[in-house]
Amino acid sequence: MIFERLKRFFIVLEGPERDGPAAFSPGQAVSGRVVLELAAAARLGALRLRAMGAARVHWTESRSAGSSTAYTQSYSDQVEFLNHRDTLLAPPDNGEVTVLQAGRHEFPFTFQLPETLATSFEGKHGSVRYWVKAKLHRPWSTVKKAKKEFTVIEPIDINTPALLAPQAGAKEKLARAWYCNRGQVSVTAKIDRKGYTPGEVIPIFAEIDNCTSRTVVPKAAIIQTQTFIARGTKKQKKSVVTSIVGDPIAAGKREVWHGRALKIPPVGPSILQCRIIQVEYSLKVCVDIPGTSKLLLELPLVIGTIPLHPFGSRTSSVSSQYSVNLDWLSTIPEQPEAPPEYSAVVSSPEAEQSLAPPCRSELGGILEGPFFAYIQEFRFRPPPLYSEIDPNPVSDNIRPRCMTC
Repeated sequence: MIFERLKRFFIVLEGPERDGPAAFSPGQAVSGRVVLELAAAARLGALRLRAMGAARVHWTESRSAGSSTAYTQSYSDQVEFLNHRDTLLAPPDNGEVTVLQAGRHEFPFTFQLPETLATSFEGKHGSVRYWVKAKLHRPWSTVKKAKKEFTVIEPIDINTPALLAPQAGAKEKLARAWYCNRGQVSVTAKIDRKGYTPGEVIPIFAEIDNCTSRTVVPKAAIIQTQTFIARGTKKQKKSVVTSIVGDPIAAGKREVWHGRALKIPPVGPSILQCRIIQVEYSLKVCVDIPGTSKLLLELPLVIGTIPLHPFGSRTSSVSSQYSVNLDWLSTIPEQPEAPPEYSAVVSSPEAEQSLAPPCRSELGGILEGPFFAYIQEFRFRPPPLYSEIDPNPVSDNIRPRCMTC
């Protein structure tokens, strides 16, 4: 039997990064090979390859139709992104089988990914998965299968006007307890832009006014919302990605955050274009009020894959477009948050070093860039050199004019 002679049967994918994980972007070519190692000569029928990619959702809900009747309602849906088929080893036209000798045999393959794909995702009620499967056929025998999954990351560039726009909001709440008015709590929060990438720090500018008779506690958190859609019904799952807790605010006092830092941990990017699965993020500023419900202010976020390019030539026009909309920054105090406030967020030596100003040796390459070359055009030009020889002498053919005429 072939499976007694078959030593190994697997798939190898050649990722864009050498010795790195098999991760691809939409529109890229996926290359690899199917490896077959035989301990002895074997007769084979065909070797076929199939590449698949799909988003699937599924969940169940219990329903009741009376005091004694209960049933379970199931919800499921699927969206196919990729379906590629290829034959790597075809049987001969005369109907016979192919005989492969003992040893290692490799069958290369290549296929193109579509331009529009959703990012790979694993959730509680759904997933987005991509894989390559090979099937080895032999007459009068079962089919041998090999499967290899790969990751697709949809690029999200935060260097766009929509994601570079500042986000701000305000909210207030009247605290009541036993039908008595305890006062009002208000919060105003601002962030410099909507789009961020993992590893960045979000500076939060906020004002919390506590006009109640009790102490309140402000908090901030990044919330991930997974939305699964099937048959017109939605199922959501929310989780806290990261959070910080501010100092308690006494009754009648005000707290101001001058750029309180909230670092984004390694999380998956936003998924916004899939019909049945969406992954969204938001920044929530929360105030815990004793004796009543919390005051919540939510600002939308988009977690992208392409970080901010402040001095890149390709984004200079984009930067000029959103810089005119930063008037709200004029109301923010110039004094930054005290350094101890950042210790809870920036703890690694590499991150702390990145916050330090660069030395002059590191600026050598930057000063030669297009930004500083543009500044040098405004330098004053030196005056011309002095010479006793007139650079514009009078021609001899011109008759001198009489001064008495």
